[in-house]
Amino acid sequence: MNTQFKKGVLELIVLCSVAKKDRYGYELTLEVSKVVDVNDGTIYPLLKRLTNEKYFDTYLVESKEGPPRKYYHINEIGRKRMKELIQNFLIFSESVTTFIKECEENDEKNIFE
Repeated sequence: MNTQFKKGVLELIVLCSVAKKDRYGYELTLEVSKVVDVNDGTIYPLLKRLTNEKYFDTYLVESKEGPPRKYYHINEIGRKRMKELIQNFLIFSESVTTFIKECEENDEKNIFE
């Protein structure tokens, strides 16, 4: 997947993933990786920014396998942001899809074949 496309939707995917269920960092990396290829070095700075922007609340849970895990919980501000991003993405996606279809229909040089 194009890196710029990925950057454009990563915040939305993270917000939606945490909205489904509270998650800790590594668990979230695995969940997001089902949609786009990411690593810890991408997710953790984004989690820090989203927490600083007050979209997430955090809490610690003891782990049997090491130190306590920091869980991220989407709050009302985060849900509002997520809904805005979803609306923006759907409008954007529809516009791009329509434009591409028009390009395909008017493709005189057969670049889409």
